[in-house]
Amino acid sequence: MFKSSISRRMVVKAAACLALAATSLTALPAYAETTLERAKKDGYIRVGFANEAPFGFATPDGKLTGEAPEVAKAVLAKMGISQVDGVLTEFGSLIPGLKAGRFDIIAAGMFINPKRCAEINFSEPSYGIGQAMLVAKGNPKGVKDFSSFKENPDLKLAVMAGAVEGGYAKDAGVAAGQIVALPDQSSLVAAVQSGRADAAALTALSIADMAKKADGVESTKPFGEVAGKSVKGHGGFGFRKEDTDLLEAFNAELKTFLGSPEHIALVEPLGFGKDYLPNKTTAELCAGN
Repeated sequence: MFKSSISRRMVVKAAACLALAATSLTALPAYAETTLERAKKDGYIRVGFANEAPFGFATPDGKLTGEAPEVAKAVLAKMGISQVDGVLTEFGSLIPGLKAGRFDIIAAGMFINPKRCAEINFSEPSYGIGQAMLVAKGNPKGVKDFSSFKENPDLKLAVMAGAVEGGYAKDAGVAAGQIVALPDQSSLVAAVQSGRADAAALTALSIADMAKKADGVESTKPFGEVAGKSVKGHGGFGFRKEDTDLLEAFNAELKTFLGSPEHIALVEPLGFGKDYLPNKTTAELCAGN
């Protein structure tokens, strides 16, 4: 009799719990798909780029290319995302644009550093490279690196707004009044050609490409140190903090792709290759090492 009465009470309680659970389930918010799930379902994803050759740029006929977009397209295809749409954005607006949802990945060869790591997540780096200066043909002012501007306060240095070169100049002791911040690569070239700036600073590959395509300018010899510190930059792909599954899936494919014959054949025509493979991890770069 005692056991029977306990059983009846348990049945009543179980029924009440089931009813409560059903009510709770109906009150849950609808499941929100992640960026990765949406991209796989739709078959495409948007990437932000800054028209900086050879890292990420659009050809005259509108094709999205460059080291970062080409690597991104190859990696994303292995993830089952076959179409990549480019969103042209000024370099300084790439991180705000990513966070605002204008695109889902930054594919612009962006250097990985602690300040940027605080705002967004990065893939593992896809390349490592030093710096150079774009100067007038014959280098009449004798510019070698950032120290040339510290030593001669009459010189003007053009940098791309939002890029790391502005920070390098500051670290080297270049006065703020000597720095001319401009929005894009073509503006840097025009500044040197017109004499508005005595040199423009960017990565060695970008400077070499600019010198090859423009009249009256040339590249200095590349350098890897500023104020006694290494400035070999490592570039990667930017992701929103919440898109962890997209980042993890991208990294998994990227790690096996980098350094493969397929990867080298893809980036060598853009000036990259075995000599530009990364030698640091994102964790090291985000920690400032």
